[in-house]
Amino acid sequence: MLIFLCTLLIHYCCAKAENTVCRMMGDPKYPLLSRDGDITIGALFAVRSIETLPSFEFTQKPQPLICSSVSPRDFQMAQTMTFTIEEINRSETLLPNVSIGYRIYDTCSSRLSSMSATMSVMNNQEFAAGDKCNGQTPIHAIIGETESSATVILSRTTGPFKIPVISHSATCECLSNRKDYPSFFRTIASDYHQSRALAYIVKHFGWSWVGAVNSDNDYGNNGMAIFLNTAHEEGICIEYSEKFYRTEPEKLKKVVNVIKQSTAKVVVAFLTSLEMDNLLEQLSIQNITGLQMIGVEAWITAENLITPNSFRVLGGSLGFAIRKIDIEGFSDYAIKAFWDTAFPCSQENENSSQDALSCNRYKDLLVLKNYKDDEPEQRYSSNVYKAVYAVAYALHSLLKCKENKGCEKGLTIQPQEVVEALKKVNFTVKFGDRVWFDSTGGAVAQYEVVNWQQDSDGSIQFKAVGYYDASLPPDQRFVLNTENIIWAGGQLQKPRSVCSDSCPPGTRKAGQKGRPVCCYDCIPCADGEISNETDSNNCMQCPGEFWSNAERNKCVLKAIEFLSFTEVMGIVLVFFSLFGVGITVLVTGLFYSKKDTPIVKANNSELSFLLLFSLTLCFLCSLTFIGRPTEWSCMLRHTAFGITFVLCISCVLGKTIVVLMAFKATLPGSNVMKWFGPVQQRLSVLAFTLIQVLICVLWLTISPPFPYKNMKYYKEKIILECSLGSTVGFWAVLGYIGLLALLCFILAFLARTLPDNFNEAKFITFSMLIFCAVWITFIPAYVSSPGKFIVAVEIFAILASSFGLLFCIFTPKCFIILFKPEQNTKQHLMGKTQSKPY
Repeated sequence: MLIFLCTLLIHYCCAKAENTVCRMMGDPKYPLLSRDGDITIGALFAVRSIETLPSFEFTQKPQPLICSSVSPRDFQMAQTMTFTIEEINRSETLLPNVSIGYRIYDTCSSRLSSMSATMSVMNNQEFAAGDKCNGQTPIHAIIGETESSATVILSRTTGPFKIPVISHSATCECLSNRKDYPSFFRTIASDYHQSRALAYIVKHFGWSWVGAVNSDNDYGNNGMAIFLNTAHEEGICIEYSEKFYRTEPEKLKKVVNVIKQSTAKVVVAFLTSLEMDNLLEQLSIQNITGLQMIGVEAWITAENLITPNSFRVLGGSLGFAIRKIDIEGFSDYAIKAFWDTAFPCSQENENSSQDALSCNRYKDLLVLKNYKDDEPEQRYSSNVYKAVYAVAYALHSLLKCKENKGCEKGLTIQPQEVVEALKKVNFTVKFGDRVWFDSTGGAVAQYEVVNWQQDSDGSIQFKAVGYYDASLPPDQRFVLNTENIIWAGGQLQKPRSVCSDSCPPGTRKAGQKGRPVCCYDCIPCADGEISNETDSNNCMQCPGEFWSNAERNKCVLKAIEFLSFTEVMGIVLVFFSLFGVGITVLVTGLFYSKKDTPIVKANNSELSFLLLFSLTLCFLCSLTFIGRPTEWSCMLRHTAFGITFVLCISCVLGKTIVVLMAFKATLPGSNVMKWFGPVQQRLSVLAFTLIQVLICVLWLTISPPFPYKNMKYYKEKIILECSLGSTVGFWAVLGYIGLLALLCFILAFLARTLPDNFNEAKFITFSMLIFCAVWITFIPAYVSSPGKFIVAVEIFAILASSFGLLFCIFTPKCFIILFKPEQNTKQHLMGKTQSKPY
C-alpha cells in the first residue's frame, strides 16, 4: 500500500512539473560575453578578483553584487574561448555545418558569485510567456572554473544534471574522485603529481627543514596534504604548516609571525595567486627577505605579483608552471578582432536586453584593449583552447558528422551523452599536444620548473630551469639545470635549510627529545663501532679481529701484541737471559780450570758441571718465551722450561743427598756411600728428569699448547699468546718442579748445621728458599697479569730462580777460588785448620 502511494505521489509531481510555467526568481544575471549558436557552451572565469557585497539590512531589495579589479590572465582565458569557438566555427572538418555559441560569466573570484553564475549558466535568462519547465539545460558543457574550490561548487551543482564540466586550471586532487564528480574533466593535471614533485625538488636540493603555507580551501588543503605525506616519506621535516584564506587578515598576520620566527630558510607556498599576493604584501611590510620560496603553478608565473618590491621577497623563487605555449593567431585576435566582434560594447543593438545595459559595466575591461604583456606566456589559455576542442570533438561524434556531408542537426543531445563522448576523445591540437582524459578525467602532468630572475634592465623574468613529465619513466621524469638557477635574494649560492647539520662518518644521529626526526645530535660511535656514511642512524660493530680507527669511519685490523725481541721489555729480558748464560759459562770455565782443587771436587764435581749445564739451559729456555708465538715455539717453551728446571733441581737434590750421605759416612761403622755413589747419583738425576719428560710427552700428546688470539682482555687489540692446551698438563709440570724443590729444601734445611767448614747445604737451603719464594709469588702474578706481561712474569720467574741457584750455590766457591786460594785445601775443608768458618 505504501509503495502504491509513493508511486502515485511521484507521478503527480512529475505531471505537475511538466505543466509548470517557468518564471525567473529575482533579477537575471547576464553573461559577460555571449553568442548564439546551434550548440551552446557555458563558461565561468574569475575575470574580476574583488567583490563588494551590498547591504543586507533587509529593509529594501538587495542590490546586485559589485565586482572590480580585472585579472588580465582570466580575461585572456575568456578571449581564448571566443577565439577557439570562432576557429571551430570556421572549420570545414570539425562540426562543419554546426555553429557553437557561448555564454561566459564572471564569478569575481567569489564563492557567492560563483554559485549565482552556476545557476545562471544552467538556465535561460528570460522565458517567453507560457514556457513550460522541461528540466533540460540549454548548455551542453561548461568550461571552468578557475579555482578548485569554485570548481567543486560548480561540479556538485551540475552533477545531478549530468552536465559535463571541463576545467582549465582546477588542480585539486579531490576532483579526481569519479564517484563524487562523475561528469568532471580537466585539461590540466591534478595536484597529486605537482604536490609530490614539490617534495622531490626539496629533497633534490638537500633541504630537510622547511616551512609550509597553503590556501585554506580545497586547492590548498588537498595539495598540501599530499605534499606533507610525500615529504614524510622522503625524510623531510616540516617546521610549521600554516594556512589562511584571502578574507582572513588576522590569520595572515599569524602566519607571517610564524614565518618570521622560524629557522627554516625554505618555504613551500601552496597558494593561489590571490593568497600569495596577500602574503607578499605582509612579508614586504615586515621586511622578511632571504627566504627560498617554492611555489605552485597557481602563482609562480602570475604577472600581478610583479611589483617594484616583490623581487626582494620572491627573487629566486622556484616552482612548477604550466608549459608555455603560443597559440597561433591568438595575439592578433586578442588585440583587434575580439574588440570588434566579441566585445559587447562594440555592438549597437538596442533591441537586445543585454545591449540595453549601460556600457559602464565594461569600462574596467577597456583598459585591457591593448594589453600585450602576458600574450607570450599563454599557459592556462592553452588549456582553455584544448577544453573547447574536447567538447567540439565529443559533439562531432555525437552528431555523426561526416566530411563533406555535415552533421545531423535534428538530434537531441543529452548532457550524459556528452560526458561519455568526452571519455573517448583523443586528438592532437595544432601546437602538437595530444588531448585525452585518463580514468579520473585528468590530463598527463607536464610542468616547467621556473625560476624568478631579474634581467639587467630590472625586469623580472620566469626562466625555465627544468621540467617534470609524469608520462616518462620514473628515473627520467624530473630534470633540473641547477647551474642556471638564481637563489633567494639574487644569490648564486644555494641556501641551506636544515634543523641540524649532517653527521659526518664516524658519528650517528641521536634524536632530540620532543623534536622532529630532522633535529638530532651527532654522537661519536663507540670504540669498536663505525659509521662510513653521512647521517648514519646507527653505528656498525666491527668484526671480531677488527677495530675502529681513530675517526670511527673504518674497521682496521686490531694491533697484534706479543712480547717481541725489539721492544724495551723484550730487550731487557734478553739481556738478562744472555747475561745469565754468560755468567754460567764463566763459572763453568772457572770450575773446569780448577777441577782438581778440593773445593771443586767436593760434593761431586760431576753434579756441579751438570748443574751449570742445566742452569745454562734454564737461562736459554727463557728466550723461547720471547717472539711471535707459533705452534712449535708454544710446545717448546713449556716443555723446555719444565725439563730443564727438573734437571736443575735434580742436580741440586743430588748434591744435597751427597752432603747428607757424606756426613753419615764419617760415622763409625757406616757404609752408606756405597749406596749413593757416582752411578747412583747419575741414575737419580736421570730418573727424576725422565718423570718430567713423561709428563711433557703426555701433555703434548693429549692437548698440547698452541698459538691463541686472545680478544677478550683488550677490545682494541689482539693478544697473541700460547694457550696451555691442557691446564692439567701445565700444572702437573709446575707441580712436579715444586715438589722436587720442596724436597730439596727440606733435606738441605736438615743438613745446614752439619759440622764442616764448608757445608754446601747452607747455600742450597738459601737457593731453594729463593727458588720457592719466586715460584710461590709467580702463581698470583701469572694469573692476574694482562697480555704480554704474563709472559714477562714467567720469564722473570725463570731468570730469578736461575740466578738464585747460580749465585747462592756457586758464588761462595768462586769467591774462595779467586780471592781465598789458601782456603782451597783439603785440610781446610775438613776443618783441620784454624780458620773462620763460612
